[in-house]
Amino acid sequence: MKKLISVFLALFFCFAVMPVFAEEFERGTDGEIEVPFIEPIWMDTDIGSAADHEEPGQEEAALPAAFSSGVVTYGEDGSIFITITATGDVTIGRNVKSSGKSIFQKELEKQNNDINFIFRNVRGIFENDSLTIVNFEGVLAENYSIPPRKQNNDFLFLAPVSYASVLPDNGVEMAAIENNHIGDFGEDGTQSTRDALDSVGILWADSTHSASYEIAGIRVIVFAYQTLNQPYTSDELAGMVREEIARVRDEYDLVIVYYHWGDELDYAPKDNQVRLGRATVDAGADLVLGSHSHRINPIECYQGKYIVYSLANCSFAGNNKPSDMYTFIFQNRFRFKNGRILQSSFRIIPCRISSRRDYNDFCITPLTEQTNIDTVINTMKQAGKKLTYAVESYPLDWE
Repeated sequence: MKKLISVFLALFFCFAVMPVFAEEFERGTDGEIEVPFIEPIWMDTDIGSAADHEEPGQEEAALPAAFSSGVVTYGEDGSIFITITATGDVTIGRNVKSSGKSIFQKELEKQNNDINFIFRNVRGIFENDSLTIVNFEGVLAENYSIPPRKQNNDFLFLAPVSYASVLPDNGVEMAAIENNHIGDFGEDGTQSTRDALDSVGILWADSTHSASYEIAGIRVIVFAYQTLNQPYTSDELAGMVREEIARVRDEYDLVIVYYHWGDELDYAPKDNQVRLGRATVDAGADLVLGSHSHRINPIECYQGKYIVYSLANCSFAGNNKPSDMYTFIFQNRFRFKNGRILQSSFRIIPCRISSRRDYNDFCITPLTEQTNIDTVINTMKQAGKKLTYAVESYPLDWE
């Protein structure tokens, strides 16, 4: 059983400027941000009230009879609560196009060569859910060759096979690997990445391989696709996805599709992303996730299902001083009974991709200052103004 300790973040928000213009986090004082290690308590009005905040050294508060501290929660009526956690890009290791010691290696050495440092401030979140999905963007391999079509690329990301352990060691169960960097070192690099993930028990999904997961009798399947430099249009991909979902819909209780799409640095989705996202829901998906822009994007609730257009970066070793270090973790909680979804709700956990203000140390960290939290929320609201089904609010806790 996994230990639960404190309630996560304060609720509420007011106003702030968009992060396109707000870079106060980069102009902050030097030194580490003091961020407490946080583990949220998953609560719902159907299953009791939250336990009091637990101070260090106190005994763990008794839980209501209908509450479980494991990866699923059971209601008094026999319903099951499944929490899906999703993040954006996890890019670790080095860019082979850069000479000398990589920025990631330098930071790793500062952290006593403990690769787990990148998730130290979110491990409790990942461990206390039902399923954590990340976009792993890069290649895990010991040797490499650069294919001709990649020779002129400025960024080719490579990490040792041993780095794969950072995922299961920190509560991640699944990785979407369909993205524009999985092929940086050709098919050999792609296969090495698949094998590395297999070796540590991480499920993975790409355009040729879906990932399935079962918990408390609830069957989950995840598909992953990208729209970048493909021989098909987004509308044609929608047709392909529709066929794939139709093929498995009766076998699975929860269908998730993770897209790598859009343009880098965009804060809002393109029209083709919107069409594809909604078509995916129409095809039977229960949740649509997205990445690639390296920026946070708004969320839509279409036909009662969430479309998360961009989860931005999670741990990103491509730049030690990116112009925007804001991101968020997305959580979708489903209430099941007799294999049917009765209720779906979401929350976000606003974060910075670094535990420091002065540079990116690749350690994703929940935000604690209200002005920074407001900036994330207001950016998503502003970017979603033109979306017909944009959510009205971005809750920080379950409603």
